[in-house]
Amino acid sequence: MLSLSFPHLPTDRIARRRWGLSWRSKGRPEAAAPLVCSGKLNNAMRLTALDEFAEKLGLRKEQGVAEARAMYPALDVVEEDPAADRRLLEAIADWCDRYTPMVALDGKDGLFLDITGCAHLFGGERALLQDILSRLFHMGLDARGAISSSPGLSWAVSRFGQGGVVDDEESERMLMPLPVAALRLEGQTVDALRKLGLKYVGDVIHAPRAPLTRRFGPALLLRLDQALGHEEEPISPRLPVASLSSECRLAEPIGTEEQILAVTGQVAISLKPSLEARGAGGRVFELVLFRVDGRVYRISVGASRPLREPKLIAGLFSERLQVIYDDIDAGYGFEILRLNVLRHDPFNDAQGDFEGDRQGEISLSSFVDRVAARLGADCLQSFQLRESHVPERAVITVSAMENLPARRKSEQRRALPFREERPLRLFATPEPVEVAFAEVPDGAPQTFRWRRLQHQVARSEGPERIAMEWWIDGDDAEARDYFRIEDEAGHRFWIYRQGLYGDSPDPRWFMHGVFA
Repeated sequence: MLSLSFPHLPTDRIARRRWGLSWRSKGRPEAAAPLVCSGKLNNAMRLTALDEFAEKLGLRKEQGVAEARAMYPALDVVEEDPAADRRLLEAIADWCDRYTPMVALDGKDGLFLDITGCAHLFGGERALLQDILSRLFHMGLDARGAISSSPGLSWAVSRFGQGGVVDDEESERMLMPLPVAALRLEGQTVDALRKLGLKYVGDVIHAPRAPLTRRFGPALLLRLDQALGHEEEPISPRLPVASLSSECRLAEPIGTEEQILAVTGQVAISLKPSLEARGAGGRVFELVLFRVDGRVYRISVGASRPLREPKLIAGLFSERLQVIYDDIDAGYGFEILRLNVLRHDPFNDAQGDFEGDRQGEISLSSFVDRVAARLGADCLQSFQLRESHVPERAVITVSAMENLPARRKSEQRRALPFREERPLRLFATPEPVEVAFAEVPDGAPQTFRWRRLQHQVARSEGPERIAMEWWIDGDDAEARDYFRIEDEAGHRFWIYRQGLYGDSPDPRWFMHGVFA
């Protein structure tokens, strides 16, 4: 487990904006004043972050701004921006995805990386840690890191120790000289331990456990056991981990749309054997572009049926890139391209019949995939049945990509969204209708007025009585009598009467849909 801490993240963010991303390698400008961030704390403006120069001057966090200015009038005070700091930390987490997909946020200024099975790809744990810290330094960030077998120990050594790689047999020896704050305890618990003379972790290790539990509760010993590796501590990745992944590290950065698509096709070819071994095809793909300066772009596309053919996968990204490529700043180019399979389903290898039904399904799926990749997954909608006899609840609209599995023709017939007696267009909200005359008690209207137009009924069918669902609408919900009506001009409507004559003092009429 690799723990990264950024003790000067807020001031590094400001310095990168003022002096460039590589300001640390070039050196701090000589005329630059000590840089600090301020924020309101306990109804007073206090220091919330300091750079290295301000720390050397003896300033400290939570010190009053007025006091700090009195000590050093040339102090450069900038108002804090926690949202911007969070965005920078998330951007660093995206950049760390090049080392492992298991990246988790650790508070406001740290990250956890689960590098199990990844370190050998970079020459070992020490080489990996050195590579990360060196790259972050050239990106203008002060980073400290430590690797051990437990998150708690890595966290303690990276923030209160010298960093580096800690072997399992050295865990206790590295932890003992650290202050008790290295156990990630609350401030009140740390202060109470210091008052008792337990200032270092070694003091807590050698103290009797029962009195400590009675005095401070189980949290103290739990943190200690987690740091020593006696208790497991789960770390949740900030992003879903791809079920399959393949990447290409380029000797020369690329930036054009054609180059990106060409490399994407090559990576998709290397991904195909893994999909075939699982008997699956990808439904959701993600293309991750790592820019040379650390910026990361993620492009996702979906498919209505499982895919494993590289040309089809690259074709989806081609449609997507045609829409968003102008918003992608290639900068000095992309050095790593990774193709992730975020979701996969069983792949149907069955051959279609001689009537060409299978080919028709594939053509429709390809059309939906291309349009969705270009305009978004929700641009095409299809209907899905629900178990309800109330018309507005019987059918819902869902994304066509999720409702277009490859099914046999007989299954498609059973899944028709409408019955023949239902209108082609159903209004989301029924519209009031003025009925001048209707036969009592169950007759259709003879004339009615809708949208300021008078209609004379020529033919009618009905009524079709539909009772409301008492578990949703209540016991007093009025039933509906539906009529299929055609006026003298040939227009066909679906009208219903809410309430029954005799049971309701004033039944009302509504237009719920039109047939043609």
